Amino acid sequence: MARAIKLSLVYRDMWQSSGKYMPRVDQLVRVAQPIVDMGVFSRVETNGGGFEQICLLYGENPNKAVREWTTPFNKAGIQTHMLERGLNGIRMSPVPSDVRRMMFHLKKKQGTDIARSFDGLNHAPNLQKSFEYAREGGMIAQGCLCITFSPIHTVDYYIKLADTLIDYGAEEICIKDMAGIGRPVSVGKMIKGIKERHPNTVVQYHGHSTPGFSVATSLEAARAGADYIDVGMEPLSYGTGHADLLTIHEMLRDAGFSLPDINMEAYMEVRSLTQEFIDDFLGYYINERNRKMNPLLIGPGLPGGMMGSLMADLENNLKGLNKWKAKKGQPLVSQEELLIKLFDEVKYTWPKFGYPPLVTPYSQYVKNASIMNVIQMEKGKKRFSMIDENTWGMLMGKSGKLPGPIGDELQAMADAEGREKFEGNPQDLYPDELPKFRQQMIEKGWEMGQDDEELFEFAMHPPQYEDYKSGKAKEKFNADLAARKAAKNGGATAASATPVVVPAKQESGTTFQPKSMWIDVDGERFKVSVSYGEDDAVTSPLPPSKGESPMAAPVPKSSSGGPMINVESPLEGKFFLTKSSSDKAVKVGDKVKEGDTIFYVESMKVINAVKADDAGEIVEILVNHGDDIEEDDVVMRLK
Repeated sequence: MARAIKLSLVYRDMWQSSGKYMPRVDQLVRVAQPIVDMGVFSRVETNGGGFEQICLLYGENPNKAVREWTTPFNKAGIQTHMLERGLNGIRMSPVPSDVRRMMFHLKKKQGTDIARSFDGLNHAPNLQKSFEYAREGGMIAQGCLCITFSPIHTVDYYIKLADTLIDYGAEEICIKDMAGIGRPVSVGKMIKGIKERHPNTVVQYHGHSTPGFSVATSLEAARAGADYIDVGMEPLSYGTGHADLLTIHEMLRDAGFSLPDINMEAYMEVRSLTQEFIDDFLGYYINERNRKMNPLLIGPGLPGGMMGSLMADLENNLKGLNKWKAKKGQPLVSQEELLIKLFDEVKYTWPKFGYPPLVTPYSQYVKNASIMNVIQMEKGKKRFSMIDENTWGMLMGKSGKLPGPIGDELQAMADAEGREKFEGNPQDLYPDELPKFRQQMIEKGWEMGQDDEELFEFAMHPPQYEDYKSGKAKEKFNADLAARKAAKNGGATAASATPVVVPAKQESGTTFQPKSMWIDVDGERFKVSVSYGEDDAVTSPLPPSKGESPMAAPVPKSSSGGPMINVESPLEGKFFLTKSSSDKAVKVGDKVKEGDTIFYVESMKVINAVKADDAGEIVEILVNHGDDIEEDDVVMRLK
């Protein structure tokens, strides 16, 4: 008799691996019943990860979205599952224990059956509370093995990790191959080893398609004893997404497995609705590169879902680097050249960082450090001359134990800067905070919501929730979407694009172009930002006067007659004098030594400390705390 194998549709991850946003709740409700009617899915991934933060970013209530989206599946007896990040819950940074506990109880009440929990370092103790809280709240606790490929991450390593997660309370195991680089035979051996030791434990395989292994791996996983296979479906399968339902279904049937028939009429409706959502607004946030598979990622092992943000970061850094090279009379670098340099640098940096699995948020840390290394070395500076504080926290054990030791040069840097290794429980660094958030909501006059769900949302995503409540999130999203639509339609016309009035600011004939403008789209006005790179195709609405040519300003001099030292930002982002309110900011008149941290730039989702290249006295700070700055902007002057 053929062995039955079950399929799960990862509808949330299909979207988030392709672009930035998920469908609105009204769209999710429309597509839910046709997914049920397809008759082939035993499970559907409905929420978790960035789902709720994304809802807040475009001004939608995420609790309403979860409740309404899960209801049709609950009624049909299809299990729903969510992705959560252990210590980080459903955000990018660590979460207090009481907020983590509340999440599992609430998500079960909202209709989510299974908590798929992963730790980005495979540090099993970080997941112990997730399993405890999930089971306590009535959810099924599923523990993830974050798959990567290194001398440390062997088949035996993963089988032993599964043993530990099961000992800690995991009821199921998920093989989470976020970059799709798990070799098919090795993944099969892992599952076979787990099933031999834990024959009654459910195993679910989840693999992305980016480098091309996932179809073969799905077959190996099934043959080795996997109970569930995660799939995507057109028009969002393959690329950085997941293997397609039709492919996997037919392949498994041919291999002798038993699966339900697919209701193709319902399939075509789901396919059509998904395309409709793409055409409505979601397609404006899907990077075309994410629709393609990329075997080049086998080497660096970066998750394909990160390629969109990676290419955006790379493009921004490329403009700044080539501006710098042009000033120095050096040959410019192409995007492809910089990309290959980045991939090579990831292969160098990753072992030095102790082989953290390349999954959120640690894939960003490795990618960011590698980009900064490439840029800094291109400018003649040392490797690792810029490491953000989030990354230092990971390297020093504040996120849990790294799989391997950090490189000697990084340890030497840590010792020189007085950074101490943290050996305790990372959760202890984040004490309970629910009473504080409850009091703040009372003071603001905000409702706690059904089952205190609004309190939870505020505690999990404080700044995003405040922007949602104030309407800023919706306004910002509408403006951004309008700008993207205008750009796709050939840009705003001269009659409909009006520059925002900015203070006149000229030095020695240099024209300073506005960084924002108002555009009219379908009778609505939106304020949008404008960038001006040397190869930017946007035309300035404030061009130089006829006969006037922009030229470089002369080097300013100090009152003593000597030249001042311009301190430039090494990257684009937000300028901060301190990284927290308790820190002391530098000020005019302060003397700084070479290597002192003098400001911070929030960029690529992390805070980067910028150190002084020269000693001197601060005589001018040219930007305000929280201002947006461009790469190579002069932000301070020293003498």
